[in-house]
Amino acid sequence: MIQIFTTGGTIDKVYFDANSEFEVGHSLLPELLSESNIHEGYRLRELLRKDSLEMTDDDRQQVLAAASECDCGRIIITHGTDTMADTAAVLSGLKDKTIVLTGAMQPARMRRTDAVFNVGFAWAAVQLLPPGVYIAMNGEVFEAGAVRKNLKAQRFERT
Repeated sequence: MIQIFTTGGTIDKVYFDANSEFEVGHSLLPELLSESNIHEGYRLRELLRKDSLEMTDDDRQQVLAAASECDCGRIIITHGTDTMADTAAVLSGLKDKTIVLTGAMQPARMRRTDAVFNVGFAWAAVQLLPPGVYIAMNGEVFEAGAVRKNLKAQRFERT
């Protein structure tokens, strides 16, 4: 069984024409999993519904507590990309579980999103990687503490 926690981020953003802003909405993760032909073998729980730039240290502690208390050895966390590396670093002390954080550069509700690919990639990665904390984005896996988001290039890279 794989535990999936959602925290919000771009993957779950919704565009409202009325105010021309993106806001974090209900997670599309069940639809993304189904589109990836993943129908069982997981539990899903929403922890937060925030843009990662709005996440606080208390929020990260909530994510850490949920992962620590979880009885599953394999965990996927959907997260905003801007501070994903920060949350991965907080989780890096958990040595007995395989934890994979993923998200999207474009909202899942947009036609050209990377969300479906990233969710499927994270699903495979969490099953294949040894215990540790990782970021799985756009076909690459990065270890927690050795990754950063390159804002200009809109991708993750090793530090």
